Amino acid sequence: MNVRTYPLLATVAIFLVAYAACYAQFPAMLSTRVIGNLLTDNAYLGITAVGMTIVILSGGIDLSVGSVIAFSGVFIAVVLRDTGLHPLPVFAMLLIITTAFGAAMGGLIHGLAMPPFIVTLAGMFLARGAGYMLTIDSVPIDHPFYELIDDAYWLMPGRGRFTLIGGLMLVSVLAGMIIAHRTRFGASVFALGGGEQTARLMGVKTGRTTVLIYAFSGFMAGLSGIVFSIYTGSGYPLATVGTELTAIAAVVIGGTLLTGGAGYVFGTLVGVMTMGLIQTYIVFDGSLSSWWTKIVIGALLLFFIVLQKGILRLSVAGGAMAGAGR
Repeated sequence: MNVRTYPLLATVAIFLVAYAACYAQFPAMLSTRVIGNLLTDNAYLGITAVGMTIVILSGGIDLSVGSVIAFSGVFIAVVLRDTGLHPLPVFAMLLIITTAFGAAMGGLIHGLAMPPFIVTLAGMFLARGAGYMLTIDSVPIDHPFYELIDDAYWLMPGRGRFTLIGGLMLVSVLAGMIIAHRTRFGASVFALGGGEQTARLMGVKTGRTTVLIYAFSGFMAGLSGIVFSIYTGSGYPLATVGTELTAIAAVVIGGTLLTGGAGYVFGTLVGVMTMGLIQTYIVFDGSLSSWWTKIVIGALLLFFIVLQKGILRLSVAGGAMAGAGR
């Protein structure tokens, strides 16, 4: 077994053990209502985390996604309020804008050889500021199409609701898995995460790949903004503050190495569900502060960073032993 699969296995094991412990205390945790709510409540985060996984696999980071989600909600709400457009063309316009925004950041990162942290930090302020330029208030979204989407769900056995946005998150995860693990672009992302010089020697077009990586992240953040606007029924420029850090935490807890070059999109889904499970347990308990969510997530994040450090040392030691054997 590849040693780099250990974080993924640890993530799955922690999720299963935690769910079993929750079920032992609250049997209703296994109901389809709870499962449906887990998917719906974390849909926007899961979609964002898929884009963030691709970025981190390449050895980069994207701090702009939370602001892009907020801008997306405000853009949709304001355009629907001030025009007679149907939401679908507004969604299309938004995705073009957010994808182009991500591509521009990728172009700057490669063209100017600037750290992704700095470029995407600037993007975070730009997107948040653009949202404030449109409005400083919360703008409600009142459109029949949104009501139609809210009513689009499959009633599972046990009366749990499998909603459209929950299904969209699962489709996004599946698409991310195919892109990352079954395409030439995905192979280029992993190669870039292993080192830019190595990737060039392998024939990877690093500039094109970098632009596509951040364009994909921008697209997923825009899609997440659409889902978030459906979930909340409004647009607010101060929404989703800190979501970029939560998405990074979900990716790391899901077993993707922060240094890039190793990880699984499916692990990110498990990481998102683990974080959602913690929040659900706190709601069921009723006596715990919501801050315990942050504490537990912080502890899990620290655990996986230490685990990743150990895995990197094992990989280096394994490589050295293999070299000595030859």
